[in-house]
Order: sequence, then C-alpha cells, then structure tokens
Amino acid sequence: MDFLSPKHGCDPAAAVDCGDLGIHIDRQGRWFYHGSPIARREMVCLFASMLCRDADGSYLLVAPGEVGRIEVEDVPFLAVEMFVGGAGREQILSFRTNVDALVTLDADHPLRLAGGGEAEAPAPYLRLEGGLEARLTRSVYYDLVARGWEEERDGEKVYGVWSSGVFFPLGRLTPSE
Repeated sequence: MDFLSPKHGCDPAAAVDCGDLGIHIDRQGRWFYHGSPIARREMVCLFASMLCRDADGSYLLVAPGEVGRIEVEDVPFLAVEMFVGGAGREQILSFRTNVDALVTLDADHPLRLAGGGEAEAPAPYLRLEGGLEARLTRSVYYDLVARGWEEERDGEKVYGVWSSGVFFPLGRLTPSE
C-alpha cells in the first residue's frame, strides 16, 4: 500500500485487495505491525487517517488504488481528553482522541454505553465518521459523569449529559419493576 497518499474517502471496491496487512490495534489503542509496536506517532496518525469500516464490520486501511484488512481488538481509538464549553443544557462537550482528532458530542456523533452489567462497568463509546468509534478512557468517562444531571424521560429519572442541544442518557435512576 502507498501509505504516503493524501487523506481520501473509503472506497474499497475501487482498490486492489492486499489482504491482511499484519497490523493490529489492541484494546488500549496501541498499534502493532507483525507483533512489534508502531512507535512513531506520525505513522499511527497517518494510518488512522486511512482507516475505515467495511460493510461487514471489518477494519480496512484504504489508500488510492489499494486496500488491506487490519485487526482491531475493540475499537481503533480512545477518547483521551474532554473539553467543555458552556453549561447546563447549553454545554458542548468535545473529545480529543489518541490520534489527536477532535470530535464534538452531538446528534451525528452520539454516545453509546455497552456492558454495565452486575460484574462489569459500562464502556462508553463515541461515534466517529465512517462507522468508527472511540472508547472513552476511564478518567474521561468519570469527567463526563461529573458533568451529568437528572432528567425526567418517559416517566423515569435518567442521569445523563447535555451536549450540542441533545441529552445523552448515561443510566436510569428509577429502579426497574
């Protein structure tokens, strides 16, 4: 693959399939090539700019004319920092990922919670462009929870946050029947 190509769209159908590229992203957002860490941040950011999601849910690196699959343990990115503008229902929450992308929590980039059963803590994910996601780190999630408040939704008390004029539930406060 030509990794020095400028940023482009995800169109794997118009590319030569190079198969498995030997790149793996672990749960902590670390990138590896054939088991060795990719230490150069600039390379990780370049690869990240070429990453997209195929219709089957697999992850692809797409360069002009070439495409290859990579393995992702959970999601490819982490939200490592949160920025707050405004307050209350007028607040706007933005996140910086581990590859320095800035994403605002809004209707196009919603938050989803996975897990959160009795034995596990909820895992919060922020939707990015192209079907990609960033998992909020624990410290960022705690910062997010600290910005939340109670709302009444469909007769239930719900705890969540406002951002960009949208309420994002983080959990119910009313015990279920």
